[in-house]
Amino acid sequence: MNNSPKTSPALRVKPIRRIVTGHNANNRSVIVSDETSPHVMPIHGIDTHAVTDLWLTRSTPANSDETDQCQVPVQLAPPASGTVFRVVEFPPDQDWLGKVDTQAAFASMGDSGAQALAAPGKQPHPFMHKTASVDYALIMSGEIWAILDEEETLMKSGDVLIQRGTNHAWSNRSDQPCLIAFVLVDAAP
Repeated sequence: MNNSPKTSPALRVKPIRRIVTGHNANNRSVIVSDETSPHVMPIHGIDTHAVTDLWLTRSTPANSDETDQCQVPVQLAPPASGTVFRVVEFPPDQDWLGKVDTQAAFASMGDSGAQALAAPGKQPHPFMHKTASVDYALIMSGEIWAILDEEETLMKSGDVLIQRGTNHAWSNRSDQPCLIAFVLVDAAP
């Protein structure tokens, strides 16, 4: 199998190698796929801001379906009773913020994206949103500000945020991209 990541020439984000295990005909564990995830979708039409979905389950308990359930276009929220594991690359704010249509950006991520966007008005960030999910966010590289309604905190590589269905946004105020791994689990609103 080819272990070297590849990326689309149209996108300038880090390709994410995805190794998926499964079982062979003798019920022995094997690697069924080892390649760059093909489920990459740019956000806001910016070639340095993209979501890479790695795996998605449609129900729990999981592993009832061994097929790759990820699809492009990406849906913001996980499926009902399901999960999604993804990596998002956030470019520096100075490269894109204020240059894209917020409504269109969230609408590009399906109904869950369009419904997640906070009502316009007095928000601390134009991309404030929330989903009915518990999100585990791990900063893989770079740094980013996690913005909530009433406070914010700087997160750096190795930091973890447990986002529990709250209104939030992400702000990369540095001059380098920030890579975040997310696991989203369907939850009550």
